[in-house]
Amino acid sequence: MAERSTHHHGSTSRRPLFFVFSILTIAFVFLWFSFLDSTGRPRFIDHSSIPFSSSLSRTKNQESAFGGGIPRNREGGDSSKCDPGRAVLKVFLYDLHRTRPGLPGGLNLQHSIEYWLTLDLLSSASSDRRGPCAAVRVEDSREADVVFVPFFSSLSYNRHSKVSPPEKVSKNKLLQDKLVEFMTAQKEWKRSGGRDHIIVAHHPNSMLDSRSKLFPCMFILADFGRYPPSVANVDKDVVAPYKHVVKTFANDSSGFDDRPTLLYFQGAIYRKDGGFIRQELFYLLKDEKDVHFSFGTASGDGIRRAGDGMRSSKFCLNIAGDTPSSNRLFDAIASHCIPVVVSDEIELPYEDVLDYSEFCEHHPRGVDRMWLRLKQVEGLFEYQYPSMENDAVQMIWRAVARKVPAIRRKLHRSRRFSRFEVDR
Repeated sequence: MAERSTHHHGSTSRRPLFFVFSILTIAFVFLWFSFLDSTGRPRFIDHSSIPFSSSLSRTKNQESAFGGGIPRNREGGDSSKCDPGRAVLKVFLYDLHRTRPGLPGGLNLQHSIEYWLTLDLLSSASSDRRGPCAAVRVEDSREADVVFVPFFSSLSYNRHSKVSPPEKVSKNKLLQDKLVEFMTAQKEWKRSGGRDHIIVAHHPNSMLDSRSKLFPCMFILADFGRYPPSVANVDKDVVAPYKHVVKTFANDSSGFDDRPTLLYFQGAIYRKDGGFIRQELFYLLKDEKDVHFSFGTASGDGIRRAGDGMRSSKFCLNIAGDTPSSNRLFDAIASHCIPVVVSDEIELPYEDVLDYSEFCEHHPRGVDRMWLRLKQVEGLFEYQYPSMENDAVQMIWRAVARKVPAIRRKLHRSRRFSRFEVDR
């Protein structure tokens, strides 16, 4: 397939393709401390513009995204409805109506994961809920596999992290302090020490004041760039995809070779921390033929222009920035642009069941096959309501479910050595 794909590009594109990826291979030498951009200008939307099922329907290739490699709902029953008996995860939901920040007219779209998960849980008990469900809400915490904490931490950081005089402490910190006080007083926390609790802290700066106090919990994160391994790590916690901000590329009938741009990047070029690799690549690639490498922001029509650019490109760069991750990777997937990941520290969603080398690459072998594979897996990164089988919401719940046996093992071991009777 690799040989056939190379001939497919023709002699005019073969040389720049190998030249570009030779440069990218060399660039990995510089990535000892690389981080990816995710803390730029927050992208807010009104509640009325949040996409629902009518505009975020499951792609036709989503059913075959794993080739049978992913656990599916058990057979039997009506797969068009949420059947609690077939859910892979039972979740107890805390009532934090006095603890969580009020929604101030919008969401940070790329970090809106707690919104989608909370909505999915709340709807799981509804009689008119359409579509299958991976997780179901239970009223008795003793029946639950995990306890979900619906604290909108990313929203709290983006809206409440600044101190407003005459106050000397931010509302964000006060809310976190109140959350810690609430959680540690609950019987569910005392029963497990917090090990079976789930907190979404997708923005890299969210939960800064409380993460060290709540570290026994399972965090749902964008990456581990700003966490010590003792607080968050790939064995204990779950990496969730960003909500992409470009539009989903529906009804894409173009071919891979129809895309005129070889390599695409548009974003901040000068970044702190490990982001210096961006400017190194900028100087190497800015004058290359068929390469688009330029500065860009999310303001104005920046998102639309970036989406158009990705849709017309064969490969899209996902380069280290301030942290090890950014929504640029998921914008590329949604645009059917093969991602080229340039980062040492990045951890990827669902990587225990999904092989990213099949559709993300740093060398040009088998690109036709990779592009087809990319279009098959794009639905795994779509947030939808109601959630559909193997979309982003259900993939996250399944990732959580795969952590449950390890949680139970730790709890059982701790009880074996405890002299106190545990309230069951």
